[in-house]
Amino acid sequence: MYKKILVALENSEADTTLLPHIVELAKVHHSELLLVHVADGWVARRYNDFQLRSSEEMISDEKYLQDTVEKIKSQGLKVSMYLALGDPPEEILKVADTEGCDLIAMTSHGHRFFADLILGSTIEDVRHRTMLPMLIVKMGAK
Repeated sequence: MYKKILVALENSEADTTLLPHIVELAKVHHSELLLVHVADGWVARRYNDFQLRSSEEMISDEKYLQDTVEKIKSQGLKVSMYLALGDPPEEILKVADTEGCDLIAMTSHGHRFFADLILGSTIEDVRHRTMLPMLIVKMGAK
């Protein structure tokens, strides 16, 4: 059913909740996983415009993705990675489209109205703009 699953990672504790769910789902469906992280710091958002060098954030994020890919590959799954730069919802949607993904998986922090206004909600933006099914796992869920 799900041939290619985009897994939006944050490089945070939230990923430890999402990944076990996705790994099991991928095993059942023989899915390929595409791990995506969007670096959205100042340098990442202007990287191409000004021909900047990779920031510490970007280097750390890429290393995190590489390490996570290796852990998942060791479980016998097909997995690749993509480090996007810029606006998280925009980049997640763009990568899902260009890579032909058929499911988007993300972690929810359970923010409420005021926190979403201040912090923004990547999930809300993605879910309102995609036609793909989404799997949302609440941080801390077992």
